[in-house]
Amino acid sequence: MASDKRPPITLACETCKRRNYVTTKNKTNTRERIELKKYCRFCRQSTAHKETR
Repeated sequence: MASDKRPPITLACETCKRRNYVTTKNKTNTRERIELKKYCRFCRQSTAHKETR
């Protein structure tokens, strides 16, 4: 059962704007949007991925 404290979020590539990853984050500890460096298979390189709505 999913909790409201750890909602699923989608990460989108900053270069090509495609939504590649789905993960969860703790809303009580991390209020701002997260940005991670992850591999984008469309760009074929590691790029910054930001949280989308």
